[in-house]
Amino acid sequence: MTSNTVVEGHHVHENQTLRCDVCIVGSGAGGSVLAAELTAKGLDVVMLEAGGYFTKADFDLQESTAFPAMYQGRGARSSADLSISVLQGRSVGGSTTVNWTTCFRTPERILNHWRLKHGIDQLSSSSLAPHFEAVERRLNIKQWDLAKANENNRKLLLGAKQLGWDVHPTKRNVKGCINSGFCGVGCPVDGKQAMHVTYLSDALEQGLRLYADCRVDRLEVRAGSVSRVHADILDRKTGRKSGKKLSVQAKVTVAAGGALNSPALLQRSAIEVNQRVGKRTFLHPVVTMVAIYPEPVAGYYGAPQSIYSHQFTNAAKGEIGYFLEAAPVQPMIMAQASAAHGSLLSQTMQELPNISAIISLSIDGLLDSEAGGTVSVREDGRTKLDYAFTPALERSFLAAHKSIAKLHLAAGAREVISLHAEPCRIRSSKDMAQLDSRKYGRLKHPIFTAHQMGGCAMGGDPKTSVVNQQHRVWGLDNLYVVDGSVLPTALGVNPSQTIYGLAHRASAFVAQRVS
Repeated sequence: MTSNTVVEGHHVHENQTLRCDVCIVGSGAGGSVLAAELTAKGLDVVMLEAGGYFTKADFDLQESTAFPAMYQGRGARSSADLSISVLQGRSVGGSTTVNWTTCFRTPERILNHWRLKHGIDQLSSSSLAPHFEAVERRLNIKQWDLAKANENNRKLLLGAKQLGWDVHPTKRNVKGCINSGFCGVGCPVDGKQAMHVTYLSDALEQGLRLYADCRVDRLEVRAGSVSRVHADILDRKTGRKSGKKLSVQAKVTVAAGGALNSPALLQRSAIEVNQRVGKRTFLHPVVTMVAIYPEPVAGYYGAPQSIYSHQFTNAAKGEIGYFLEAAPVQPMIMAQASAAHGSLLSQTMQELPNISAIISLSIDGLLDSEAGGTVSVREDGRTKLDYAFTPALERSFLAAHKSIAKLHLAAGAREVISLHAEPCRIRSSKDMAQLDSRKYGRLKHPIFTAHQMGGCAMGGDPKTSVVNQQHRVWGLDNLYVVDGSVLPTALGVNPSQTIYGLAHRASAFVAQRVS
């Protein structure tokens, strides 16, 4: 994929109106797979992406340039009360350009839950298998060689084995990976099989028209159909509107901007679907503990994630399970994650070469009592996320913290440190009780999310969902949603492959609607 195959904002000098079979809003995991499959069928597809277009030549391995350029909110997107930091991609390729390459098929227990609780009876491990197989071939999704695991991940492996916990190597979508560890700022050798390297490249060769720096403001709806897509061309340097506008008339429109963005787009377009748009947004909320080891860990080098543990995914009744993975410790991420400042932060950063970070991701959305978060639109059109911590979720955070501390100690850590405003410093099991009195949230303990799900939930009933099992928005005959926002709960695994697979499946429904 070369720059002359993508129309960037500075190429657009006048207002334009385009016509096509399918207009896809967003170029991430869902939109890109869909675009490749549709163009392969000979359909005329236009894709609009608010973020910029970047290639390996632009990836300088610097967090200070990558976060402002390729993350939502310049890397500072958050929940409305600032309690949750949201890591979400914003460039051609979406979050696949900056994610850590960990891939899982949708767990069967989650599919069973969707069938029982959300009326989704057309998704099963067997029905999704051919779609997963197709994306696994194209993205080279394979188990990572354990011999290449970095020391940060090896601490997770060692600690889990010492405790007798479930632990396994991950699968990654890479080919020619040089194990640099800087997946989160863009791969400089195209080893990561992100969308701009794979499915988008395929789609462009097959005739896709891709506009970068193009933010869709709203969808115009007439007589039960989307009649026009309205977008603004952005100045990439300032992020502001350039004054040029783009409109698209398509037979079918697909929202694929990701959870948070797609619900907000529908709301800006006055598409509410029984007031369900934006509801049931889930995040896999992340807590972490860092540990200082006697020996160097260098957690900023090597594949960010190559080991995982699902020891605690199945929770007791009324409780929320969680899973454990490693997280890279590049300086900016480490500083952002820490609630410390001043001399305490300086001391932590000086220990960086010997620090290991293990994260817990809570599996929200599986309890009947969980409403999750809510996406809405501010008066200025920006996306707003409200997400409250329930007692069950706080119990999950506490249990996870104790598990992480136990794991680090079993792996030989000298000291395990929480990220609370008043950090717990744990050197032995007798120190664990410190965690019991600590709280979570803004100014107490930072929470993160890199996995946004829901807000346009799939389901069997328009009273409780936004899209049907073919991804079509209830009540509209030519609007589809194909991204992580259709997931009715969190997954309990990293979501990218689920989204790839669902998009591959959805291509048949969209193509059929065009014809």
